[in-house]
Amino acid sequence: MRDLLLIAAFAALGAGAAGLLGWPAVRLLRRRSVALSLLCVAVVTVLAMTTGTVAVAQAMFLSEHDLGVVVTVTLMAAVVSVATAALLGRQVVAGSRALAAAARTVGSEGGFAPPVQPLGSELAHLSEELAATSARLAESRRREQALEQSRRELIAWISHDLRTPLAGLRAMAEALEDGVAEDPPRYLARMRTEVDRLTGMVDDLFELSRIQAGALTLSPSRVSVYDLVGDAIAGAAPLARERGVRLAGGAVAAEPVEVDGREITRVLGNLLVNAIRCTPADGVVAVAARRAEDEVLVSVTDGCGGIPEADLPRVFETGFRGGAARTPRSTGGGAGPHHGDSGAGLGLAIVRGIVEAHEGRATVRNVAGGCCFEIALPAAAAARV
Repeated sequence: MRDLLLIAAFAALGAGAAGLLGWPAVRLLRRRSVALSLLCVAVVTVLAMTTGTVAVAQAMFLSEHDLGVVVTVTLMAAVVSVATAALLGRQVVAGSRALAAAARTVGSEGGFAPPVQPLGSELAHLSEELAATSARLAESRRREQALEQSRRELIAWISHDLRTPLAGLRAMAEALEDGVAEDPPRYLARMRTEVDRLTGMVDDLFELSRIQAGALTLSPSRVSVYDLVGDAIAGAAPLARERGVRLAGGAVAAEPVEVDGREITRVLGNLLVNAIRCTPADGVVAVAARRAEDEVLVSVTDGCGGIPEADLPRVFETGFRGGAARTPRSTGGGAGPHHGDSGAGLGLAIVRGIVEAHEGRATVRNVAGGCCFEIALPAAAAARV
């Protein structure tokens, strides 16, 4: 036992001396290549083993032949160890360089191109994270481009919609000023109509800006969806009579919801006005409401003739109006208005913003002869199962 302890002490002294000499080299190389660090660690390990072995051999008074055998075996093991560390370092460096080259493709138009060569576990995990980051950047870019496109469309439509009533107001004001207006009260009534239209556009812009800025303040309370639909139908009835469209609200269940009544009434009003404008004369706009689990579904179905499938995902975008492909025909054979053309293309964007502020959702789908806009609202707590 005493001999073993003595051998362990000599081995520890020899290996410790090599370790103390190698420690400064390891610290100096910590900011250099990983390959050099691995090689340095291998060399220090081999030196510690060799020094300890030689120290023990000397303490045991081995013959020169036996000592040569021990040193030769140790040196061969050292050569293999250092060579293995060098090869491993080269592989790590090659993988690191390949991953660095692949990292330059993060956020590019073509997306992240991972290295084709096999990588170690840590580098492979880093490659997966870079791929996920690249996908998030691409999605963010697509959203930014969609928002920019919506902004351009909104500016174009607002400019167009403002120019027309302002030009009309200016012409009527000049006619009244010059005294050439044959029927001044009629001119004044038309001016009031145009001013009301401009006021509605400004109100929609203000409401949309509050929604997009997250400044929409809600005051939710328990209210019956039947009452909300009734108020919205009453507000849209004059426009429906003018357009010759019949409103049907017989399939509305008296389900309680937890919402801001004023804002949801505006949502339903926007949907009804939009549906009435897109439905030809003698058509029907139907409103229905039913409970489904923890939410109440309210739908407004019109007779617009349907929306092209390619346009369905964009119906609720700011400024989107669509094209003539989904424009219903009026009784005179002309083209009616488009879905989403309320104001400057803001009505349906406001619908989605208000509904999502209530933690609900707004969807649209085609049905026979038209389309169905549906909003999901949170049911009142007492109505949940």
